[in-house]
Amino acid sequence: MQIVILNGPNLNMLGQREPEIYGTETLEDINQWLKTESRMQFQWFQSNSEGELIDLIQKAQIEKSDIVINPGAFTHYSYGLHDALSSHRAAGLFSIECHLSNPAARESFRQNSVISPAVTGTIAGLGKNVYLHALREIKSRRGN
Repeated sequence: MQIVILNGPNLNMLGQREPEIYGTETLEDINQWLKTESRMQFQWFQSNSEGELIDLIQKAQIEKSDIVINPGAFTHYSYGLHDALSSHRAAGLFSIECHLSNPAARESFRQNSVISPAVTGTIAGLGKNVYLHALREIKSRRGN
């Protein structure tokens, strides 16, 4: 079982950006915590580029890897990510959308996800634990 974790725009600024919403841990802190806590192997990427994330989704599909994705702001308008994730799901692979905060409880523009219809499921509002829950869900669905 191969899993790729993708992180979208501005997540590289965790620890500095709105700590009252996202906390004080950096994305690398979360990555290291997740490696220890999950005891699972995964590949970890962050990009502020929509095209790069699409390329990584397509690569995951070719390599038969499941995906955990925190699309950041692309959640609300990236039909390119939506289409890539739809193709990934159609290939029989799992993908879990996750968000550190709860978009449904935030500004109205954050309450719509164009990504959610293209993925297996969504986990939000539990801080860094969203990644751990997503990994465990994929593992469970794969019967491992």
